[in-house]
Amino acid sequence: MITVNPDGKIMVRRCLVTLRPFRLFVLGIGFFTLCFLMTSLGGQFSARRLGDSPFTIRTEVPGSPESRGALRKMSDLLELMVKRMDMLARLENSSELHRTASVAHLAADRLTPGASLIERIQAIAQNVSDIAVKVDQILRHSLILHSKVSEGRRDQCEAPSDPKFPDCSGKVEWMRARWTSDPCYAFFGVDGTECSFLIYLSEVEWFCPPLPWRNQTAARTAPKSLPRVQAVFRSNLSHLLELMGSGKESLIFMKKRTRRFTAQWTKAAKYLAQKLGDIRRDQKQILVHIGFLTEESGDVFSPRVLKGGPLGEMVQWADILAALYVLGHSLRITVSLKELQSNLGVPPGRGNCPLTVPLPFDLIYTDYHGLQQMKQHMGLSFKKYRCRIRVIDTFGTEPAYNHEEYATLHGYRTNWGYWNLNPKQFMTMFPHTPDNSFMGFVSEELNETEKQLIKDGKASNMAVVYGKEASIWKLQGKEKFLAVLNKYMEIHGTVYYESQRPPEVPAFVKNHGLLPQPEFQQLLRKAKLFIGFGFPYEGPAPLEAIANGCIFLQSRFSPPHSSLNHEFFRGKPTSREVFSQHPYAENFIGKPHVWTVDYNNSDEFETAIKAIMVDPYLPYEYTCAGMLERINAYIQHQDFCVGPSPVPPGASTAQSPFVLAPNATHLEWAQNISSVPGAWPPTHSLRAWLAAPGRACTDACLDHGLICEPSFFPFLNSQNSFLKLQVPCDSTEWEMHHLYPAFAQPGQECYLQKEPLLFSCAGASTKYQRLCPCRDFRKGQVALCQGCL
Repeated sequence: MITVNPDGKIMVRRCLVTLRPFRLFVLGIGFFTLCFLMTSLGGQFSARRLGDSPFTIRTEVPGSPESRGALRKMSDLLELMVKRMDMLARLENSSELHRTASVAHLAADRLTPGASLIERIQAIAQNVSDIAVKVDQILRHSLILHSKVSEGRRDQCEAPSDPKFPDCSGKVEWMRARWTSDPCYAFFGVDGTECSFLIYLSEVEWFCPPLPWRNQTAARTAPKSLPRVQAVFRSNLSHLLELMGSGKESLIFMKKRTRRFTAQWTKAAKYLAQKLGDIRRDQKQILVHIGFLTEESGDVFSPRVLKGGPLGEMVQWADILAALYVLGHSLRITVSLKELQSNLGVPPGRGNCPLTVPLPFDLIYTDYHGLQQMKQHMGLSFKKYRCRIRVIDTFGTEPAYNHEEYATLHGYRTNWGYWNLNPKQFMTMFPHTPDNSFMGFVSEELNETEKQLIKDGKASNMAVVYGKEASIWKLQGKEKFLAVLNKYMEIHGTVYYESQRPPEVPAFVKNHGLLPQPEFQQLLRKAKLFIGFGFPYEGPAPLEAIANGCIFLQSRFSPPHSSLNHEFFRGKPTSREVFSQHPYAENFIGKPHVWTVDYNNSDEFETAIKAIMVDPYLPYEYTCAGMLERINAYIQHQDFCVGPSPVPPGASTAQSPFVLAPNATHLEWAQNISSVPGAWPPTHSLRAWLAAPGRACTDACLDHGLICEPSFFPFLNSQNSFLKLQVPCDSTEWEMHHLYPAFAQPGQECYLQKEPLLFSCAGASTKYQRLCPCRDFRKGQVALCQGCL
């Protein structure tokens, strides 16, 4: 009887078990080798410039000696694997004599693929070795040809010493050491030679002077700009809905809102077209990149749309898109990083190189997430084109936080500031500070018939609580004022829940769950009161409630909430103090539509409940017509790419444009001096006041029924302005400070602003009396002066 060697039996089993995963491993190695080879050769051909022969290879990281070495290492690795497979096969053959006929037959059947696999591995190894040799020959030949060309121009490719280009030599040194750090350099033709460095630094970037032997006409020719097309108001929004795309809950919400407001946008377009008359409006090419909806930024909003999450940003973006489209401009909308890169013309690589083409857009609307993405991928082009960017910024960015150097030195640096933009490029949801531009949004507008129907259909004792998330109901002390409210009114809530009632909501509250927007509007039309618990801050819902005939009741904050004492504001680029949940509603609407009371004072709270009953009201600036009017004025008049040069220290004007007002309290623009050409708002609307110590210019102007206008600061930034106000300046200093120009009483010192980006309406100190530029404004349109249209 034949016996079987147990060692041989174990070896056969191991071979049978391990051959299949080993085959997968070998196929993976072969695939990786092929991909690496394609990348190596592809990189070489993609690095060539236009006009080069397809067989002229330019050296790059993948084509360096390291690449050839890597190919050889792969070949050696495959050969080593073949040797080990041979050893396994020989070991298997040595035990063949001790097996039974059946076992031997089975093993032979199972090992046949292994033998075939060995042959395939040997063939792959040989092919990789042959390719490595050919790549080596091609690269050597290319280097020889390149060295011959370089010898003829070596004297022409030295970094020039030109005082107009002081950074040239330093940039060449950087390129020598780091040109392989980003594939975008090879994309623009950099190949490691001095000539390629200088060509890139003079024609793609602008650190070196043009090389005299280069064809400057070809290098500097820019595409001719197309003739301007006149913008025409649109009333059909179907194409806009297509541009907005789909696939995200956020976009679905925005498109539903746009459809619902189509009739109002159409009516507003007709109204504004008649109001503007024959004024020509150029059509702008506009890119809208909603950064917070990109996957790279996390897109935290889309999953929360159906769960009661914040909708204010999406409300505003939907209205911005509608306004831009209705005004007749050409839009491109992106919600992904890939789309952004494609529309901007970003070269392949890591974002260190400029764009491949001049920016094809007149304006770019984005948010802080999109701003960061553009900076990462536009290279030097970001600095060149950032004046065209408009940043939708919910809570605003004050100048002290915007200026990078100043913010770093004085403790104002946050995660959201330090962009060195013109503060007017930040566009807010509400007019928090005149330092930024007020963008806004729209609320549903009612005609007189609808207003009367709502007034007649109001329930006399119905209140709706502001807030869709259960966390809002965790407010400490709410039981006290809710008990008072429950004595007079039936309380309704719209708190999101999935299976059971949120425990935070008291049993006497009728909770409807999360309602679609039309049903929520119907609930507001029945309610008499819309009550806020202190959060969320400054959302669109209170304006919608007021427009539907509700009184908005909110809590007064004492002390006011700010980045110093409240977690929500910590890290935001503003020092603004918030005295209530909705400061705009408190300051610009007020009683009888808005009541701001101390919720801890039961008597004050109960008095407010008893006094409530008014007609529906909506500020003009939150209607479709108001928003169209405002955005159109911004597009036509705001130009941050061409601005007035700052007045150098010590400079003085030949004639002051100001005169002291008859009551000797402030300065006015002299009637015999025309407005400064190109200035917007027009300078004849300027009024200058010296604020009291510790008073911000924002508040000082409001005290006189005016709005602070930061674009007027440069006209006041001189010692002559103080003299006109009869303020004695024993000394005058030019410094970089966000409170200047200002007067310091101890020492009779006058301080002037050295950095134009730091002109700020916000900010105060008891040490200074600030010199404040104010202007008038249109009723219901705080962003525009009387003569701004």
